[in-house]
Amino acid sequence: MTSTPENDEQAPDDAVEMVDAVADARLIDAHDLALAALYEITPAATVGAPAGYTLEESGVVSLRFANTMPGYPNWLWTVSVAVVDGAEPTVLEAELLPGEGALLAPEWVPWAERLAEYQAAQAALAAEQGDAEASDEGDEDADEADDEDDLDDDIDDLDAADFDEDGSPILHAGDVDGVDIDELDEDAEDDEDAENADEDEEADAGDAAAEEDDDEIDDADESDPTER
Repeated sequence: MTSTPENDEQAPDDAVEMVDAVADARLIDAHDLALAALYEITPAATVGAPAGYTLEESGVVSLRFANTMPGYPNWLWTVSVAVVDGAEPTVLEAELLPGEGALLAPEWVPWAERLAEYQAAQAALAAEQGDAEASDEGDEDADEADDEDDLDDDIDDLDAADFDEDGSPILHAGDVDGVDIDELDEDAEDDEDAENADEDEEADAGDAAAEEDDDEIDDADESDPTER
């Protein structure tokens, strides 16, 4: 069977379409250009590893990158790049597009099973929190016990030299507002002893005067016999 002129004219068109279907290697390797465009619309942390490419019409190449944002499973960052009028590769558009299975609803699970899974997850979470709180309380009790032991050791190690170094007064048990009650008691005892000493001296002086009076009377009696 011979070909018709129409078929002969169609052959070059098919050949041109096949040439256009060949991707430009510069576009396939334009990852840096595509990433720079993506970083202008989304944080770098949301862009994952390269995930292939798609050859579009007119030689446009859509470079795909994994998406790391939660809530968008199987979605892909897509950057379309092309070569215009023999110039360097340029970006046409950048967007987040659904990948295979991204728009499919998850498999239906009966409510009773979902409720049981939720309750089990909540129970496990409560148990973890309870263990964590118990551990924290145990650590706090141990820290308090250690602090008390350290304080007791510090008190036992104190002596007068520790207070002499910083110039602070030596306080004793029963001190009130920095006043040593024991010293007050000693001062009161000293005052009482002084008063008792004064009283004893006065009593001794009185006794001495009384003895002198008695001696004078005795002398008078002996010198005047008529008065006997």
